Amino acid sequence: MTAVRDAVPELAGYSCSVGLQVLRRRDRSFKGFFRRLKAGRTPGFPRFRGADFRVGDGLVCRDGRLRLVGIPGLARVRWHRALPARPVRAVVSRSNGKWFVTLQFRIPALAIPGQEDTRPDGGIDVGLNGIVATSDGAAVPAPRHLRKAQARTRRLRRALARKRRNSKRRARARRNLARHHGRVAAARRDFLHKLSHDLASRHRVIAMEDLNMEALKRSFLARSVHDAAWTQLRDMLTYKAESAGGSVVLVDPRGTSRRCSGCGRDSDRPKTLGERVHGCDGCGRDVNAARNVLHLVQGPGTGLRPRSVRVAAQLGREAVVFRRRSVH
Repeated sequence: MTAVRDAVPELAGYSCSVGLQVLRRRDRSFKGFFRRLKAGRTPGFPRFRGADFRVGDGLVCRDGRLRLVGIPGLARVRWHRALPARPVRAVVSRSNGKWFVTLQFRIPALAIPGQEDTRPDGGIDVGLNGIVATSDGAAVPAPRHLRKAQARTRRLRRALARKRRNSKRRARARRNLARHHGRVAAARRDFLHKLSHDLASRHRVIAMEDLNMEALKRSFLARSVHDAAWTQLRDMLTYKAESAGGSVVLVDPRGTSRRCSGCGRDSDRPKTLGERVHGCDGCGRDVNAARNVLHLVQGPGTGLRPRSVRVAAQLGREAVVFRRRSVH
C-alpha cells in the first residue's frame, strides 16, 4: 500500500488505514473461500461490499465536530452521548442515504479490589410470544416489529413493482422501501440493546439455550424467528455481560420444557406449542424452561445435559466470538 501511494499521488490525500482495512478484509474473504472449498463445501464467491470504511490515522474530534483525512474541514455530527475518551478509530458507514460514525475508544478496566460480585445467576428462555422469560418469573412480551410493519411493507413493495424500470420514480420507491426496512431494523436493535443491558446488569452468569438457529430459520416459523432476532440478542448479551464482569453460558435445550424445575419429574409426553402452563406447579412454560436452564449451570441434579454439544466442540477448537448480524 505504501508503494501504491507513492506511485499514485492522489491516494496520499486519503487515510492509509482505509486502504489497509479493505485489503485485510479482501484477504480474509478469499482465505475463507478457499478454506471452505478444501473442506468440500460449495461457498459463494466473495462479492463487493461497500458499506463502510475504517479510519485510524488523522482522526480529530474538536468542539463536537469530526475531521477525517481526505474530507476537507470539520464534519458536523449529531452526538447522542458525551465522549468518554479520545477516539482511536472510527468506522464510517452509509445507510439509507444517511451517514453514521462508530467511534472506538481505549479505556482501562475499572477494577475495585476487595468488592465481591453479589448479583445472582439467571436463566432465560427465548420465545416468540414472549421474547424472554427469566428464571425469577419475569416475562418480556415480543415487540413484533416486523409483523407490525408488514402492512406498510406490502404497500411499498406494490408501489415499487408498479414503477417502470430504470426510472426516477422507481429509484425513489426503492429508497422509500429501504428506509422503511431501516426503521424496522433500528427499532428492533434499540429494543434488544435495552433488554440485553437490563439482563447483563442484573445477573452475573446468564444461561441461555443453544438453539439450532439455521434449522429454525428454515421452518414454518422462519418469519417470526427472524423478527425475534435471538442471535442478535445473544451477541449483545455476550459482550455486555463480559463488560459488566459476567458471562453467558449456552446449554443444551433438549428437555428443558418437559421437566419440572421444582420436583424434577418429566412429563409423560412432549408439550405442544399451545400448552403455555406447566402442570406441576402452575407456572408458565417459558419460566419453567428458564429455571431448568439455570439448573444446568448451577450444578447437577436435573439429569439434563449440562452443556451444548455444539458449544463444547467449538470451545475446544477456538474461542467463541459472536459478531454475526441478524437478518430482519
